[in-house]
Amino acid sequence: MADIRPFRGVRYDTKVVGSLAEVICPPYDVIPPSMQDELYRRNQYNFVRIEFTKETSPHKASDKYSCAAQTLNEWLKQAILITENKAAFYLHDHSFTLHGKEYQRRGIIARVRLEEWEKRIIRPHEGTLAEPKSDRLTLLRTLQANTSPIFVLYEDRNKHVTSLLNAQERTEPVIDFTTNEGERHIIRTITENDATTQLAQIFAEKPLYIADGHHRYESALAYRREMLSSHPMASADEGFNFVMMTLVDFADPGLVILPPHRLARGISQSALDALETRLTGFFRAHKMPANSPDTPGQVQDFLDTSQGQVRLALFVREHFFLLTLRNARAADSLMPTGRSELYRRLGVSIVDHVILENLLGITREAEKTLLGYSHDTSDAIKRVLAGEYQLALLLSPVTAMTIKAIADAGDRMPRKSTYFYPKLPSGLVIHKLT
Repeated sequence: MADIRPFRGVRYDTKVVGSLAEVICPPYDVIPPSMQDELYRRNQYNFVRIEFTKETSPHKASDKYSCAAQTLNEWLKQAILITENKAAFYLHDHSFTLHGKEYQRRGIIARVRLEEWEKRIIRPHEGTLAEPKSDRLTLLRTLQANTSPIFVLYEDRNKHVTSLLNAQERTEPVIDFTTNEGERHIIRTITENDATTQLAQIFAEKPLYIADGHHRYESALAYRREMLSSHPMASADEGFNFVMMTLVDFADPGLVILPPHRLARGISQSALDALETRLTGFFRAHKMPANSPDTPGQVQDFLDTSQGQVRLALFVREHFFLLTLRNARAADSLMPTGRSELYRRLGVSIVDHVILENLLGITREAEKTLLGYSHDTSDAIKRVLAGEYQLALLLSPVTAMTIKAIADAGDRMPRKSTYFYPKLPSGLVIHKLT
């Protein structure tokens, strides 16, 4: 099914830039303005100058893309960025700590043939927005390079991939460093013909599931269509037919998915006053005082032990409400038409369509200004207590297998339903299309 290939990656020359901890950056979609400024100050070669360039003119947004291209070309000419001598798969071991527990996530960075959705070779699980797709498409046109890998999942039931990758651990790393945040990145190149051929053959029988990077994938598809339209006789092996991905096993012990908590503001007092009563039309509700020392633990236990039920927690004013869906038929009546049973029973679907849209009247058009998102329960509660938002809707994280089931059903979750932690950094390896 999937066509994965090694490629000659472009990487920083550490003899020039020093520690990679100073020059890699997060992907564009998690870089707020304050972080963008800090990354610019951190190092003159920080990859943010390519991944998410600052606006140079309020009247000409396109300038930032040309600046990114100019920076990329200059760094290549000056050998700040160098191209690999031989095509390789990149074995990426990413170690990190979350809530005091240590994890390691293993991925394969590869160039993967772009496939239209209807072929079902590459399968999405979330919806997308036009604005970020337009941004990434313009950057792709200008750079003709993939600056950050799309995060993709695969199944390795017989552990053939696992065995092959384990054998590569004897290889000396080409990258090994620890970031200021304590995350360690070890990258080894897989260049031996037998190993690269075996990997390609194994994945030729597998579909791939996009975990993170739907906008980048759809932008790459759009760019490919443009290029095929203007170059109809182009070879199937042209660079624009491929995109850079990091492939991770569904069963990887370091695969961490955080919950997609929602925060809301701009709600009228009358809607807030009526909310408790209106919730009982859909949920069994248990009200708890927020100031009890036992409450946070009880809320978390409630969310962690769903036992097949749809469970949510609402934090508003000085109380928590533990909500268990009891009237599925009423909730179904508020769902978009044509959605799968899986979609209708997702906690995030219930929150978005039943509570936010129906009970609180927050429209799609108002989401950008009225909704916020957090993947940390304590952070969500603090933001409500600080008055930044009026309420928080706390959810349990979806499982990797739920993501697979949704994608296999040909459906998509609501946007911002998953947060794979930590994000894959940008700047470790670049995939040039030309």
